[in-house]
Amino acid sequence: MKTLLIYPQSPDTFWSFKHALRFIAKRALHPPLGLLTVAAMLPEAWEKKLIDENVESLLDKHLEWADYVFISAMDIQRQAVRRVLARCREKGVKVVAGGPLFTTCHHEFSGVDHFVLGEAEITLPRFLRDLEAGQAKAIYDTDQFPDLTATPTPLWSLIKLRRYASMSVQYSRGCPYHCEFCDITALFGRKVRTKGTAQILAEFGAIHAAGWRGPLFIVDDNFIGNRAKLKREVLPAIIAWMRRHNHPFSLSTEVSIDLSDDDELMSLMVRAGFEGVFVGIETPSEESLAECSKLQNRNRNLVACVKKIQGFGMEVRGGFIVGFDHDSPAVFDKQIELIQNSRIITAMVGLLNAPRGSRLYQRVVREGRLLSEASGDNTDLSTNVQPKMGLEALSQGYRRIIRGIYSPTPYYARVRAYLRDYDPKAKIRCGFKLEYLRLHSGYAWAFFKSLLVLGVKDRARLHYWKFLVWSLVRRPRLFPLAMTFAIYGYHFRKVFHACL
Repeated sequence: MKTLLIYPQSPDTFWSFKHALRFIAKRALHPPLGLLTVAAMLPEAWEKKLIDENVESLLDKHLEWADYVFISAMDIQRQAVRRVLARCREKGVKVVAGGPLFTTCHHEFSGVDHFVLGEAEITLPRFLRDLEAGQAKAIYDTDQFPDLTATPTPLWSLIKLRRYASMSVQYSRGCPYHCEFCDITALFGRKVRTKGTAQILAEFGAIHAAGWRGPLFIVDDNFIGNRAKLKREVLPAIIAWMRRHNHPFSLSTEVSIDLSDDDELMSLMVRAGFEGVFVGIETPSEESLAECSKLQNRNRNLVACVKKIQGFGMEVRGGFIVGFDHDSPAVFDKQIELIQNSRIITAMVGLLNAPRGSRLYQRVVREGRLLSEASGDNTDLSTNVQPKMGLEALSQGYRRIIRGIYSPTPYYARVRAYLRDYDPKAKIRCGFKLEYLRLHSGYAWAFFKSLLVLGVKDRARLHYWKFLVWSLVRRPRLFPLAMTFAIYGYHFRKVFHACL
C-alpha cells in the first residue's frame, strides 16, 4: 500500500509566527505531530510519504503515486482541507480522514471514503483490520479514551527537521478543568492520561538521534494535569536525560495558572530545561471567569501569579478573551492594564468563540445566539457568538486592546520592563533556539536581516533603534533575547495590521 499523509496549509495567524520565521529561514513552527504518530501506527510494510503543505507544495505526482491519502486537520485549516479533498477527487485517490476537525465536523465534508474519528489508538486498528479483509466501513468512531502507554514514537524520518523551528512531543491528553469555551474535554476527556516515563524519554531520544538540537514543545493542553507523577518520576528523569545529553533541547509547554502555587514543580521544570509556558489567563473580570467556569483563575492576583512564574526563569505566554456575557465596556482597558503590568510579551487576545463540542456551543445554540461555526482563529476579528454588548462595541474594544499592547510604544515598553527584571535561573545552553539569536550563522543572519527590515523598512524603525541601543547598554547579556522580541513584535504588527 502506498500511503500519502497530508497536513493541509494553515493560514497566517498569531501562532504561525510566519513573519518571524522568515528571519531564520524556517518554513513552519511545528511539524504535524498527529500524522507522524499515525504513520507509526500503519503497517510497517506500507510505503509512506508525508506532505506538510506548510513547508512544501502538494503536487499532482504525489497524489498519482498514492493508493490512499490520510489527512488530518484542525478547524483553522478547514478551507485548505476542502482544496485538498477536491484534488483527491480529481485524481481518483481514496481518502481516509481523522483528527480534531473531522471528529467534530465530519458531516461537513464530502469526498472522504473513510472517517477514522476520535483517538487513533482505538479507531485506526479497527479500520486497518477491516481494510485488510476488504470490508472497510465509511465511519469509525468511539466514545472511549485510550491508554497512551502503547502509543508509538512518531515516524520522524518522514520529515526534514531543518524546515521547522521547533519539534514536538506529546506526554498527556485530557485536562482536569472544564472551561465552558474549550472543547478539549469533549475531545480528550477530563481524566489526564499520560505516557510512561521511559516512553517519553524514548521520544526525546528519537528526536535527538534524528539530529535535532533546539526548541522542543510539549504539546499537552495542560502539562501539569498530573503533578504527582511529574514531580515523582517524569521531571527527575528528564533532568537526568538532559544532563547526560548536554542539554540539547529548550522546553516549553502549556499549563494552568495554578502552576504558580507549586514552587517545587516550577523548580523541577526549570532544572529540566523549561524556558517558557503558555497560560490561559483569559480575563481580569471575576464575573466572566465564573461565567466560563475558569475556576482555577478565580480569586487570584493574576499579575502576581505571572510574575512568580517569570521569577523562576520561565517566560509566560498568555491567552486572553473578550466578549463574555459579563464583560462590561471597562474590560478592554483592564485587559490592556493586565497585559502591560504582567509583562507578557506574547499575549494572544481573541474574541470569544464557541467551538463545536464545547459547553459554550451548546449554550449559545439553546439561546439562539450562534452566528456560524468558529473559524479556529481567535485573532481574526471574528466571533461565532452574538455578544451581549453588541458586535460593534466588541469589535471597537478589541481593536483598542490590540493598539494598546502591540503598537510600537506600548509593546517596546512592555519588553523593556520584562528584560529589566528578567533573571534566567536556568543557563541557556542551546545554540539553535528560536527565542535566542545565538551566533550560529543562520541566527547571526537573522540579526542582520532585522537591521534591514526592522531598522530601515519598518514604519516602527525609530522604536527599533532606540530599543537596540537600550538593550546593548542596559541588558547586553540579554541582547539576543531582546532582538528576538523585536522580531516577534514585527510579526504581531503584521498579523494585527487591520487593528493598528
